[in-house]
Parts: sequence; C-alpha cells; structure tokens
Amino acid sequence: MFINTLNQDLDSRITSDGSSWNLNDWDNRVFIPNSIHQVYMYPIESDSEDEDYERRNISENESSNDLDVTHKYSHLWVLCEDCYQLNYKTVLKSKMNICEHCGFYLKMGSPERIELSVDQGTWNSMDEDMVALDPIGWDLEDESFEDNKNHEENELYRKQLDGDDQNSDKGRDEIFSEVSDSYDRDLFLQSLENRPRCDSDEDFIFEKKKLYVDRIDFYQRETGLKEAVQTGTGQIKGIPVAIGFMEFNFLGGSMGSVVGEKITRLIQYATKQSLPLILVCASGGARMQEGNLSLMQMAKISSALCDYKSNRKSFYTSILTSPTTGGVTASFGMLGDIIIAEPHAYVAFAGKRVIEETLKIRVPEGSQETEYLFDKGLFDPVVPRNLLKDVLSQLLKKLYALLSLTSNENEIK
Repeated sequence: MFINTLNQDLDSRITSDGSSWNLNDWDNRVFIPNSIHQVYMYPIESDSEDEDYERRNISENESSNDLDVTHKYSHLWVLCEDCYQLNYKTVLKSKMNICEHCGFYLKMGSPERIELSVDQGTWNSMDEDMVALDPIGWDLEDESFEDNKNHEENELYRKQLDGDDQNSDKGRDEIFSEVSDSYDRDLFLQSLENRPRCDSDEDFIFEKKKLYVDRIDFYQRETGLKEAVQTGTGQIKGIPVAIGFMEFNFLGGSMGSVVGEKITRLIQYATKQSLPLILVCASGGARMQEGNLSLMQMAKISSALCDYKSNRKSFYTSILTSPTTGGVTASFGMLGDIIIAEPHAYVAFAGKRVIEETLKIRVPEGSQETEYLFDKGLFDPVVPRNLLKDVLSQLLKKLYALLSLTSNENEIK
C-alpha cells in the first residue's frame, strides 16, 4: 500500500474533508485504500467498542475486495524486476519485453523469441514430443528417505514408551510429555504445510512435496511445452538455419537428458545439412533431479559441436540471455564462433550467493552482468533485441558466405 508524500508539517495534517489533526490523533484514524496509488485518511469518532469493531471489519472487507480485484486482473500486467513499475502485457509484447519505464530487459519465453528471430511461416520444430521421465529414480530416493525417517521416529517413540535404559529413571508423565511435545510439533509443521498458498508461491509448493514427474507435468501445462528447449529449422531473412531456443520458464531452463538430446540432434542435423547453427541460451544449469546424467549432457553437446566444427562450412552462433549460468555457460554457451549477449544479461557459472557462501568473499555488484564481462572480453557483440535479427542476418550473409567460399576453394585445390 502506497501513501502519497505529505508536505505539511508533522504537527498538523489535513484530511480529505478539510479538518486538521495532529500526531496525537493518529490512533483514532483508519486508512481506507481508494486506489493503488493513494490512501485517504478519515477521522473516526470512537462512540463504542462495537462500532469500532464494525468499522474495522468493513475496512478489512474493503481491503480484501481490493486485493481480489487486483488478483483478478493481475494476468494483464507484468512487474518490472528493476524499477518495480507495472507494464501492460500487450504493450510489453510490442516492445519485445523491454520495460517501457526504465528500459530493463525482462525475460522472454521461447515462443516469443521464435516470433522475434525467425521469419514468419518458416519455423519447423524437431523432436517436440520428446519428454523426460525419472531416469535415476529421484522420486524413489525421496520415498526411501521418508520411510527411513518414519522408521527412526517410530523406534525412538517405542524406546521411550517401553522404558529404555536411558529413560528408566523418568516417570510416565515425563516420557508422555516428550512424546506429546514431538507430536504437537509434527501437527504444527503439518498445519504450516497445509495452509492456503498463493498461486505464485511455486517454489514453496514444489520444494519438497511434489514428485519430479509431477513438476514436469505442471510446467508442461503452464508453458504448453514438453521440455525446456525448442529446436527446429527456420529462416532468418531468407537464410535457412538450425536453431534452438531454451525456455527459462520450464524448470528454470535446466538441462536434463531430454534437453541435451534435443540439442545434440539439432547439431547433428546441422552437420549433415551444412546449416548455420544458432543456440539461444537461458538456463540455470544442469538439472539436479537427473544427477550425473544431466552433467553428461555438457560433454555430449560439446562433442557434437566438435564434430560440427570439423566441417569448414560450419558457423555456430551462441546468444546469451538472462540468466545463463551453470553447465550451459560451461559448455555450449561459450563455444560459439560468435558469442552474442543481450544488454544487462546475468551470465555466470556459479551464482553470487553460492560464491560468497563457499569462498567467503564478497562478489562486486554487476560483476556477472553483460557490460562488465564484455569489457573483460567474454563476448563479441552486445546486441539489443530490436537489432538482433538484422545482426544475425548480416553475420550469416557475410561470415557464413565467406566460410563457404573458403571451403569451396580449398576443395578445388
């Protein structure tokens, strides 16, 4: 709730009805929100406790109604992560997900990036029905852990109630009190887990209770995609390319076995067809629910890229968007012949918090953003979204054509 700044002296305030009051009257006033930007203050004459209680209930109900209305239309707006201003979704899409207030680059989904980069009507997806399962039995390990935990708790209670040597000197009431306290704690924790939650509280919902396969199903319904990457072929201003777009909204764009397989197949297709290759990165890194299988994708994709680059006609462009971290940064994200980065993108191997907690050092602000890393030589160009398609087409026309010409001359010789 926001309150407009009042320029009057602290000892004398003016309310909407023109009456004056001072700080001593603060307890006798109630705030009633009129809009998202303004709050009016009305004096309340305390006739009785019942009337005060009734007024408070009315105020709470009105506030609740305002929140309901706000939630009802929340899908129409997007909050900027930098300036915290609201952007109307329709306008935001026309501006390529760039905040109209401060120019901050908001995250883009893979469908929007396809629409931004690929010529209309030329996109042909590949392996779109490939889905992830639970290759290492992640959910079974969780169930086994819960079973062992319950077994240990049962053993503890049995020893307490059966008069174990450790508790032999304790009275019945004392033992019962310990068990009761533990039982009460369990009930309390259970009540916290079962409390109503907001729809946006996804991290809490899925942190411990949801199975991996259930999370996959949830994000499939939320994004309309099968996995955290879309791969396929298309044209950029008439030039055919093999291109992949990672989807951060799908489990943080994490790289599991399916993501690795789809990208590897795309690279192999580009190798056979001698197509330019483009990968748009947006990922939190390897997918922990798939263990070492997710880490193997780094070597798998890098190996496929090595074969691709053995062809003299090959031309691989990687585009780093925010965020690009972990195993993606450590593998194909940094292997491009040309590495393009978006402005203000967060690019790192390990996150700031992980570095600070592990190495006990302070990471300077902005040291993992595009502009700082560009000065250190990590990228080639930093390209705004509105110029990306033009820059890609120029690179493909000139550099790829030059590579193809050089390759043909070498073959003739």
